[in-house]
Amino acid sequence: MAVVVNSIGYFGLHTFPVEVEADVSFAKFKFDIVGLPDTAVSESRERVRSAIKNNGYDFPNTHITVNLAPADVRKEGPVYDLPIFIALLKATKQLRADLRGVVFAGELSLAGCVRPINGVLPMVMQAKESGFHTVFIPAANACEAAVVEGINVFAVKHVDEVIAHLNGSDLLLPIEHTGFHSMQERPEYLDFADVKGQENAKRAVELAAAGGHNLLMIGSPGSGKSMLAKRIPSILPDLTFEEALETTKIYSIAGELQDKQGLLTERPFRSPHHSVSAAGLAGGGAVPKPGEISLANNGVLFLDELPEFSRQAMEIMRQPLEDGEIHISRVFGTLTYPSSVMLVAAMNPCPCGYKGHPKRQCTCTKFSAERYIGKVSGPLLDRIDIHIEVEPVEYRHLRDNTPGESSATIRERVERVRAIQRERFAGTSTLTNARMTPAQTRQFCVLTDAGERMMHEMFETLNLSARAYDKVLHVARTIADLEGAELLTEDHIFEAVQYRSLDRKFWQT
Repeated sequence: MAVVVNSIGYFGLHTFPVEVEADVSFAKFKFDIVGLPDTAVSESRERVRSAIKNNGYDFPNTHITVNLAPADVRKEGPVYDLPIFIALLKATKQLRADLRGVVFAGELSLAGCVRPINGVLPMVMQAKESGFHTVFIPAANACEAAVVEGINVFAVKHVDEVIAHLNGSDLLLPIEHTGFHSMQERPEYLDFADVKGQENAKRAVELAAAGGHNLLMIGSPGSGKSMLAKRIPSILPDLTFEEALETTKIYSIAGELQDKQGLLTERPFRSPHHSVSAAGLAGGGAVPKPGEISLANNGVLFLDELPEFSRQAMEIMRQPLEDGEIHISRVFGTLTYPSSVMLVAAMNPCPCGYKGHPKRQCTCTKFSAERYIGKVSGPLLDRIDIHIEVEPVEYRHLRDNTPGESSATIRERVERVRAIQRERFAGTSTLTNARMTPAQTRQFCVLTDAGERMMHEMFETLNLSARAYDKVLHVARTIADLEGAELLTEDHIFEAVQYRSLDRKFWQT
């Protein structure tokens, strides 16, 4: 007679209940696992067999069939070791506990230790949504599972603990639910107070953080582009519970959560090297894991030396920057990962880095400079809201010991503007000005008459694209929010256009 043990599977961020069916028949020994398993699942045979023998249980030397249902969805990873172990003990009557409403997930060592797995947070959430009342998971994954309330979660280190609890001989205590606010502890960030000069660049960075705008910084080596980028997390608002949950699920699936880490409480800051592949950015593998774009979800993706990235890697970012999510198609199906990122990029103006420098002579030919800049395509540039030129820092600024404006002060203004946006977009999926839909742009970006004339003049003079037109309005909306203004004036438009015209002026000089 076949027995059924419950587990949870995942395909990308999509989770689903899995029934682990085990049947032991009196025939020549064979151990089959069916139900579209990958290699790691198929290898469960050896891990489970050794765990059963090494813990004093009888392993059936007969024909064993394990079916993972639904059979038309691919199963991956060593998640099913523990439920297969339990199912075989149940099928051979070495375990007689009632397993209705109970879910098992975990990898086994040959000695029966329960090892950590990826994806525990979304699995426990799925178990709760599916009506299960109890989940057994590896002890190493306890912190991420503790954020889900309303379900009993038992974190175990060895199969003996599971069996003893199910038999009632040594009951375990469920892990305590951990509240999100009790986890929040703002780390020590680099402070903008240490930045000398660069007032225009700091203004642009503040606007980008306040409105969630993508930012491109252009400047010679040593002008402070990376220094500014690394301080951006210090002025970003805290993650909301919903954002933290979404981002932590991505990290859980990717196996990026640190030991004893529950929900992520700070916005991600990802800075991949320019040698990263397109798959490394978008996500890769037969069943693609999240890439850098998704790992930076609700945070910052910093690309230093932008033209040094491969053309394919840069162009693959166009769709997720526009839509806030990335779609990856493979043989087994199409996966969708969220990618609502604030892209921050930095680049030199030419191969030698000194084009336009007030004191250093550029050694590049006009052709080599144009070819270097041409590595960043127009469509990608169009999707970056703010482009700024970062000037070299003057000596008098470096010697000035007066502290600059602190990150805490800037962050207060950023949070005030983010609060305005939350109220403005309440009840919609839009979170920031940078993500406004066309309808929202028409509704919330209302210009004064003078602002309308300025916008028309700049559009015609600079030959802006329709997308650049929207970007100017979005940035102008953030500028107005910082000032507490309702309508967009000519001053708001003029400043916003500077962040679009700078690159065109720069390339033409």
